[in-house]
Formats: sequence, C-alpha cells, structure tokens
Amino acid sequence: MTAVLVALTAFVLTVPVELPDKTFVATLVLSTRYPALPVWLGVIAAFFVQCLVAVAAGALLSRLPRQPVALLAAGLFAIGAVLLVRGARQADVAGAENEREYADKVAVGRRGWRAAGASFLVLFTAEWGDLSQLLTAGLVASGRPAVPVFVGSWAALAVVSGAAVLLGRWLQRRIRLSVISYLGAAACAVLAVVTTVAALA
Repeated sequence: MTAVLVALTAFVLTVPVELPDKTFVATLVLSTRYPALPVWLGVIAAFFVQCLVAVAAGALLSRLPRQPVALLAAGLFAIGAVLLVRGARQADVAGAENEREYADKVAVGRRGWRAAGASFLVLFTAEWGDLSQLLTAGLVASGRPAVPVFVGSWAALAVVSGAAVLLGRWLQRRIRLSVISYLGAAACAVLAVVTTVAALA
C-alpha cells in the first residue's frame, strides 16, 4: 500500500466514526462559547497528541507476532462496527444529551490562548479510548505504516472539528447522526473482513 493510499484509508475510515461522536458535539459547544479559531487550534492540538499515542500503541502491538495481532486488530474493527450500529439507534438523542453535558462544563468569556487551552483540555480528557483512537491503533497494528496512518487520522479529526466549528448547527439540522453511524459501521466491518482475510492468507 502506498503512503497516500494508507493516509486516505485512515481519513475515510475516521470521518464517519468521528462525526456522530461526542467530539463533534464538544467542539460545537466550545465554538458557541469561545472564538472559532482558538477553539479549533486547541482541539486539533489535543487530537495531535492522541493520534501520536494511538499510533505509538499500534506500533508497539505490531512488534508482536503478525497473525495474532492482525486478528486482534480485526476484532477491534468488528467491535467498532457493532458499537456504531448499536449507537446508531440512539445517536440523535445521545447527541442532544452530550450537548447539554458539555454546555454545563464549559465556562464563557475566554479568548485567545485561554480559549485554546480550555478547548485542548476538554477534548484531551474526553477522547481517551475513543473509537477513532482504537481504529488508528488497529490500522498500525495490522501492518499499515505509522506515519501515513497518523497523517490521515489527524487530518480527518481536524476536518471534523473544523466542520463542527464552522457548520455544526447547519450539519446537525441536515445530516442524521444515525446515518453517519451506519456508514462508519459499514467501513469498520469491511476493514474487519479485509484484515481477517489478510491475517489468514
């Protein structure tokens, strides 16, 4: 697989997993409290660190015997598909609940670096063990090169958070989160099958 194709794969898989996630809602709430640019910079800085950790974890796993690790990665992808399908039925309701939760946590009136720092902390603490992190680690663990996976995953998270900052309300009104969840589940299921076949070949 070429580096560009790996990065594109990571990007395409991460976007539908992240759109119905609480990350989108948290970024949307932050952008209603603080100026857009500091929010986005703080959020993508948090994603940068989390993608690094996920890629490092995947790289460590990839040093173990290939077949068991590939099957473990396939299992992670399959679990992701199941979680997204289960969550799809409640995605729209859960989105509203997450919005209320983050609205209560976020103080108003911060600007500049203080707004960026607050945004970093909110997303940094909210995202550990998130499905996109597991997906990123699984891609590296299953044999994809770490740097393109990192670039694709981080770019996807930056795009999703940018969409939340700039178009969040508009997207919420026009795109059902349940549909995005089903698309993400389908992508994870395909990846689970492909990884399993490659591991057993």
